[in-house]
Amino acid sequence: MSPAPERAGETFQRSLSAMRSATGIVIPVYIPPGAEAAQRVALLTDTVAACCAQVEDRSALCLSIDGVANGAAIVEQLATDWGVTYTATPVNRGKLQGVRTGMEALLARSDLAYVAVLDCDSDHFGNELLNFVRAAEHIVGQTGDDRVLILGRRLSRHRPMGWLRGELEEIADRMLLHALEYHAAISGTPLRLEYATLIEAIPDFHSGYKLFSRRTAQDVFLSPPEPAGLSEAAYFRHAVEAVMVVEALLHGARLGVVNRTTYNRQPVTAFGLLGQAEVTADMILWPCSRLGVPPAFVRQWLDNDMPALLLGTLVPEGRQELEEVYRRVLEALGQDDASGFLQKQPLFL
Repeated sequence: MSPAPERAGETFQRSLSAMRSATGIVIPVYIPPGAEAAQRVALLTDTVAACCAQVEDRSALCLSIDGVANGAAIVEQLATDWGVTYTATPVNRGKLQGVRTGMEALLARSDLAYVAVLDCDSDHFGNELLNFVRAAEHIVGQTGDDRVLILGRRLSRHRPMGWLRGELEEIADRMLLHALEYHAAISGTPLRLEYATLIEAIPDFHSGYKLFSRRTAQDVFLSPPEPAGLSEAAYFRHAVEAVMVVEALLHGARLGVVNRTTYNRQPVTAFGLLGQAEVTADMILWPCSRLGVPPAFVRQWLDNDMPALLLGTLVPEGRQELEEVYRRVLEALGQDDASGFLQKQPLFL
């Protein structure tokens, strides 16, 4: 049954107040020197302006620089111009370090009920933050549980990022869902997705726009890092979105989803500078390692899901990209024989 109009109105007013006076925002910043630096500064400035319009206290917006060589002077000037907070780490380690540092700064405040994370590329719109807060308030109001994570679902993975990355994120999302379901079955704790899968069965886990309730943010970002036996790059740089989701759910957060807008094509991307096969393999490996999934299950899930990707129909480039992801994952799990890739699949459609 739909809520009565009075209830919906109360939810809006309460959520608007929570966003304006009790929500912080962390924007991890990475502006390496180079030809795109001026564009990145313009996009960051646009992002800051949009986010400042959402909160009463601009110091609740934290720009967190991942390595002082990647934009410290620019961020310091923006902080002065806009009255926002900023933090900087000496060495670049990856987006997750920027998010953790910014979260630590904001969680030192006692007045924040929610903290959002969004990227600095102007592709995550501050004016949509209210929908995230409303979704969180709805879940808290219905369940009485103040551990919540809200994902910002993109209407398309492929349009903003391009076909290759969209396909690779789809397999990473599928594998993450499998890993979560496996852990739920083994641990005896059901995976709660009633607020997350109304439109599609696989949540957009790797979206860069997320909202955490205070307790969930404390659980995720004030706990020691959990690299799960993988490299620092895999944890801090490649699997960052999976880390935030998995740690939140392991600490009991309820997962919610709201639609969010993206540009038809991302203006800039740092992930485009990385090897996509390596990144995708780590996006698969970290949650599977963290959640204790046996290698045989990981391999079978890849065998189950990779044939469904249209990327494999692009020969040889698309197939080679998938083969490289497959090989990297299996080698990391101690299974060197990757010869069965895409061999076992239906003959007919």
